[in-house]
Amino acid sequence: MAIDEALLEAAPRLGDPMLRFYGWSEPAATFGYSQKYEEVAQWTKLRPLIRRPTGGGLVPHDTDWTYSLTVPAGHAWYSLTAQESYHRVHEWLHEAFAKIGVTTEVSSNCHKELPGQCFAGAEQFDLLLDGRKIAGAAQRRTRTGLLIQGSVQPPSQVNRIEWEKAVCAAASARYGVEWIHFIFVKELQRRVGDLGKEKYSQDSHNQKR
Repeated sequence: MAIDEALLEAAPRLGDPMLRFYGWSEPAATFGYSQKYEEVAQWTKLRPLIRRPTGGGLVPHDTDWTYSLTVPAGHAWYSLTAQESYHRVHEWLHEAFAKIGVTTEVSSNCHKELPGQCFAGAEQFDLLLDGRKIAGAAQRRTRTGLLIQGSVQPPSQVNRIEWEKAVCAAASARYGVEWIHFIFVKELQRRVGDLGKEKYSQDSHNQKR
């Protein structure tokens, strides 16, 4: 969470969109910035339970694959509405899964069963596999840029490395993206450390509502 917030802050200096794939060293859960801690704490036994910088609902991180996309304010994607942005990111994942032989669909309707819990039913433009939601995302827009944090519940037959390659390939095919490896400079590393220590590891942040 600290890395994603630091990348959002640095978006104007970075100048280009940033795609980050990441995992979890232990089972955990995150929940939306505006959600109430006492409520979400009753919905899952997963700990740590961390407040995200984005909105959305409770997301378990025990078997999922996570990614983030940071877009600077001057980029065309930034000008999209929240709904358009949500649709675009899941169309992108839909095309990525197609490249590795998995047929998904982008939901056209809302079938939410438990409000506040990301994977309990599907909202419009979620990604579905055989009618079941397998991908959702949350967003935060600031004056510096747009942050999208996504979670994928992967099909059992899919290899993560191949999927990540397919995500990059789908963006190249559709948008002409040329990918380059990003190296964290020391200034950004310090900011990540500060945010992790002073914010995301603190009960005062995670339990403030």
